[in-house]
Amino acid sequence: MDVNLVLRSTRVITPEGTRPASIAVAGGTIAAVLPHDAEVPAGARLEDVGDLAVLPGLVDTHVHVNDPGRTAWEGFWTATRAAAAGGITTLLDMPLNSLPPTTTVDHLRVKRDVARTKTHVDVGFWGGALPDNVKDLRPLYDAGVFGFKCFLSPSGVDEFPQLDQDRLAASLAELAAFDGLMIVHAEDPHELAAAPQKAGAAYTDFLASRPPAAENTAIRNLIDQARRLRARVHVLHLSSADALPLLAAAKAEGVRITVESCPHFLTLTAEEIPDGATEFKCCPPIREAANQDLLWQGLADGTIDCVVSDHSPSTADLKTGDFASAWGGISSLQLGLPAIWAEARRRGHSLEDVARWMSAGPARLAGLDRKGAIAAGRDADFAVLAPDAAFTVDPAGLQHKNRVTAYAGKTLHGVVTATWLRGERVYDRGVLTEPGGRLLVRGD
Repeated sequence: MDVNLVLRSTRVITPEGTRPASIAVAGGTIAAVLPHDAEVPAGARLEDVGDLAVLPGLVDTHVHVNDPGRTAWEGFWTATRAAAAGGITTLLDMPLNSLPPTTTVDHLRVKRDVARTKTHVDVGFWGGALPDNVKDLRPLYDAGVFGFKCFLSPSGVDEFPQLDQDRLAASLAELAAFDGLMIVHAEDPHELAAAPQKAGAAYTDFLASRPPAAENTAIRNLIDQARRLRARVHVLHLSSADALPLLAAAKAEGVRITVESCPHFLTLTAEEIPDGATEFKCCPPIREAANQDLLWQGLADGTIDCVVSDHSPSTADLKTGDFASAWGGISSLQLGLPAIWAEARRRGHSLEDVARWMSAGPARLAGLDRKGAIAAGRDADFAVLAPDAAFTVDPAGLQHKNRVTAYAGKTLHGVVTATWLRGERVYDRGVLTEPGGRLLVRGD
């Protein structure tokens, strides 16, 4: 194929390290990663970004788009614009908070039809595992979902009930038969029921209502089930660092388990959350600074495989001042990269680490072999970053439909100046193109 674009930078983040390079693109695919001063092929356009860093486009495998059905909360148009503005070129949509949830092939078809003309980045879909839909799991898998989401405690919406241990086992056994992946909201309902429940504005009361023991117990049970059934499982949004030794031991033993954490757990702390500030509410909750330090150790040693947003927005009226009744979810889709980079650089990590956590790791989790790296044969997806530039988060500048965010007023490092999707610039210093994303299926 003829090269039609060369993207050049002195700081290209490749799997082999950071180096000056010229990235040759042909037909939306990376044809080669060449020396910085390589000759530009005849007929190709040169885009030289100087000393700006070029990362592989981020892959966010944990996004609640809420479309259709709860589009007042978010939607494919706004969510994918926010993704593009944040350097994300691929996202996977969670099966719940939309109506209908993605729990049958017919419901998947509805979701895809709604999304088809609205996506500014590439979008794939998780299916949902419910107590009564074991029969639907294989058809959904064959229809292209990337795996299946379940809750071990109440999800917060009636149409997506939790799995008890027996029904979890039944679903895992079904998935193990075709090597499907179960992604799990791991909080134990019995530990939650035993915790003190107190309404009001005090964050300390809310934190006590979602103790680390709820995560630890659920993860221990999940490891046991995965070991027994030889199933492939993934722990969503790890908050409790107490569970890291369990996870590390299970991995060393050969249990097929992976784990993610999120920017809010890695950059925000319980100590800084004011009473009544329910924009910080999420489940599991943001914990103390000492716990956060241990999560960063888990990232550094590889126990945590990836960092994804768990973008879960709502309308502002649902973020009441009562932590018990307010909607639980953090809006951060556009801000994940600068939030993580700001903290990573402070702790001595590199952009190579960030690319591994936020691009290569999520792509590997979902089996997206064409995503996640700047290497020949991969999609020409790039995030161009001014890593030393600082900015203060102004919610008015976000592309999210509802701009309630826990990051308001925070100073972050790393400004995304441009985002490229399959060799086309879809975001350029605040300006977005018309939707050009594709709907992905498992195996893409």
